[in-house]
Amino acid sequence: MLAALAATYPQAQCELAYDNPFHLLVAVILSAQCTDKRVNEVTKELFKVFDTPADFANADIEVLQKLIFSCGFYRNKSASIISASRDIVQRFGGNVPSDFNDLLSLRGVGRKTANVVMSVAFGGNNIAVDTHVFRVSHRLGLSGGKTPFDVEKDLMAALDPADYGLAHHLLIFHGRYCCKSQRPSCEKCPVAAYCTMSPLLPK
Repeated sequence: MLAALAATYPQAQCELAYDNPFHLLVAVILSAQCTDKRVNEVTKELFKVFDTPADFANADIEVLQKLIFSCGFYRNKSASIISASRDIVQRFGGNVPSDFNDLLSLRGVGRKTANVVMSVAFGGNNIAVDTHVFRVSHRLGLSGGKTPFDVEKDLMAALDPADYGLAHHLLIFHGRYCCKSQRPSCEKCPVAAYCTMSPLLPK
C-alpha cells in the first residue's frame, strides 16, 4: 500500500513553508481546519511582524488576531501561539524543544502539532493524525479508531517505525488530492484494492 502511494505521490512532503522549528510550530497551529496554501500566505506576512518566540510571547493579541484572521478560529489559535511561545521562552530558553513530551507540555500544543514538529523539524519517527490521515486510515482498513489518538496507535502498530514520517505525508496527500471527504476519486485511486468503501470493488 505504501509503495503504491509513494509511486503516486513522489513529492509527498510537508507543504507548510517554514524557516525553523518555531516557524513550523506556528504554521501547524494555524493549519487546523485551514489549507496549507492559506497558512503559507498568512505566515509570509506574519513573520515580518512577529518572528521569534519572544516576539510572539509579547505580542498584542488583537494585532495577532488580525494577522491570522483568514486562517479561521483566530481567537483560539492566537491564544495557543502566544501561550506556547511564552512556555518556549520561559521554560526552554527560547528554543523549541526536540523532545516529544516537552513539545506536548507546551500550552496550546496538542498531539498532532507535536507529532508534525517532531517528524518534520527534528526527523523523529512520528505519525500525526489530521482529518486526512483519520479518514484515509479508516477507508483503507488501517484503523477503526474513534479518536485521532486511537488511529495514531493503530498506525504505529501496523507500520514499521522507519516509515512513520513517510506514511504520514503519503496519507495526507492521498486524502488531499484523491480520497477526498465528499467526492473521492475512486476511479484513479492507486490503492482501491485495499479500500473498504470503493464503489469499484465487488460487494
